[in-house]
Amino acid sequence: MSYQVFARKYRPQTFDDLVGQAHVTRTLKNAVEQNRLAHAYLFVGPRGIGKTSTARILAKALNCVNGPTITPCGVCDSCKEITAGNSLDVLEIDGASNNGVEQVRELRDNVRYLPSKGHFKIYIIDEVHMLTSAAFNALLKTLEEPPPHVKFIFATTEPQKVLPTILSRCQRFDLHRIPANLIAKHLQFIADKEKITLDPAAAHAIAKGADGGLRDAESMLDQLVAFCGEKIAEPDVLSVFGFTSEQTVAQFTDKILRGETPEALELLHAEADNGKDMMKLMSDLISYLRDLLVGKVKPDALADDLNPELQKSLEAQAAMIETDRLLELIDQFAATEGRMKWAPNKRLHFEVAVIKAIQTLSQVTLNEVIENLAALRDGKEGPPKKVAVPPPDRPIQRPTVAKPTVSPESVRGSHEPARVSEQASQFTAPSPVPVVDAGKVWQQVTARIPSQKAFLRNSAAAAHVLGIEGRSLLLGFAPDEKSLMDILGTPANRKFLETVLHEITGGNWGVKMIVKDDLVPRPEHLPESVTTPPVSDFKDDPLIREALEIFKGEIKTVND
Repeated sequence: MSYQVFARKYRPQTFDDLVGQAHVTRTLKNAVEQNRLAHAYLFVGPRGIGKTSTARILAKALNCVNGPTITPCGVCDSCKEITAGNSLDVLEIDGASNNGVEQVRELRDNVRYLPSKGHFKIYIIDEVHMLTSAAFNALLKTLEEPPPHVKFIFATTEPQKVLPTILSRCQRFDLHRIPANLIAKHLQFIADKEKITLDPAAAHAIAKGADGGLRDAESMLDQLVAFCGEKIAEPDVLSVFGFTSEQTVAQFTDKILRGETPEALELLHAEADNGKDMMKLMSDLISYLRDLLVGKVKPDALADDLNPELQKSLEAQAAMIETDRLLELIDQFAATEGRMKWAPNKRLHFEVAVIKAIQTLSQVTLNEVIENLAALRDGKEGPPKKVAVPPPDRPIQRPTVAKPTVSPESVRGSHEPARVSEQASQFTAPSPVPVVDAGKVWQQVTARIPSQKAFLRNSAAAAHVLGIEGRSLLLGFAPDEKSLMDILGTPANRKFLETVLHEITGGNWGVKMIVKDDLVPRPEHLPESVTTPPVSDFKDDPLIREALEIFKGEIKTVND
C-alpha cells in the first residue's frame, strides 16, 4: 500500500474528531437528531481548519445505513464510498474548475434523479466563491427550492465573493482558526500513533507556525519526520522552517523594554547570522507585542494559545510598560515592517527600528508630564509613572530638571512656602510661575505706553486688574468699556503689551481680558457733554492723529 500523508491519514471521520470547532459540531448534531435539516449549508473559514472534512462528515451522517445519525458507522458501503470520494450519491465538485454556467445547468438537470443507495443526493461544492455570476444565477431557483432528496453543502475561504442571493439561501457556519494548544495536543496524538518522539516545545513551535491551520501543522510534522526520523526537537523545527523560538522573541522584547540597546542588537545580529528571515522575525516580534498588549488588557484571553512558561514571561513584562507605550511600539514596528517589504537591506531598517523603540521608551510622554503637573498642583508627593523596569546596572536615563523652589500654591497667588518632593520633580516640566504684583506691573506697563499711542494708553488705564490666571494678567472691563477692551485686543496692541510685560517681569506673560457686569467705568472715561472746539484746536491732538493713522482718514472743514 502506498504511503499516505498525515493530513489524509488522520482526517476527521466523525463529528467528535473535529478539532476546535465545537460550535459547529454541536449545531449539526442537534439538527440531525431533531431532523431539522436545512437544504443548503455554507462552511466559511481559512484554509486547513476542516471545512471539507465537516461537509463529508455531515454527508456520512445523512447517508449512513443507520442514518440520519450523529455517529456514522464508517464501515457500511455508503460511509466507505464517501470517505474514498467515489460515492454516486455524494458528488464533490471543485468550484475553481467547474465554475461555468454550463456545468451548473448540468447539475441543475441532475438533481431531479433520486439517490442510488443513500437517503439523500448531496452536492459538495468546494471554493464556491469561484463560480461566475451567471453560474450563481443559474443555481438560484434550484438552491431555494430543491427536491426533498437533495442537499447542497458549500465551502469557501472568501464569503464576500459569494452573491448575497446565494448567502441568504444557506445556513452559514463560520469555522474558527484552531488554537495553538489544541493543534499541539493533536500533533502529540499523531506522534503517539506513529511511534514518534515529539518534544512538547517542538509541537508548540509547529502549532505556532501553522497559524491556526491543522492541515498545515500535519504537513509540517510529516516533513519533519522525513528530516529528523523518529525524534523531533524544537531546534529541528526552527532549523527546517526558519522560525524563531518564542523564548528568543521574549528575550528580545525584554531587552527592548529594559533599554538594553547593545544586547538587543547583539541578539538581532545573532539571528541574522543564523540565516533567520528578518521579515519573519519582525512579524514574530509584532505578534509577541500583540500578545503582550492583549495579555495586559485581558490576561485570560491567551490561555489557549500560549504555553504556561510564555504566559509567565508576558505577565512579568506587562508590568514593565504602560498600554499607550505598547501601542506606540506596535505602530512603530508595523510601519517598519511595511518599509522592509520593499527595502533591499532589511536588517538596517530592523536595527533602526529597535534603536528608535528604545529611545521612545526612555522619553517622557505628554501624559506623564500632565499627570505629574497635576500631582504638583494638588500638592501630592510621589514618583511619576515609569514605563520600564531598568536592570540594577543599567538604569534608563531620563531628563531631569532642578527641583522647583516655589510651591504649586504660588501659582494661585499664595505666598506660603510648601515642600515639593524630590521624586515628583524627576520629569521635564516648566519652571513654576513667579509671584508678581499684578496691579503694580500693569501700572508700569501703562506708564511705558508712549504718548503717541494715546488710544492704547487710554484703554490700558481704563482696565481693572483682577489678578493672575496662569501666566496672564487678568483684566476686566465694564460693559460700557467694551470698545476700549477691543482696542487692547488688536494683534498689534496685544503684541506690544506682551513685549512690555516681558521687559518688566523678565518672563513670558500674556494678557487676558473679560467683560464683567459688576465693574463700574472709571470716572475719567465716562462720556462728557462738551462743546466741540474749532478744528484748529484739536487737529494736533495725539488721539486725533492716532485715529487718523489707524483709519487712514483726514480732517475736512465743512462750510455750512
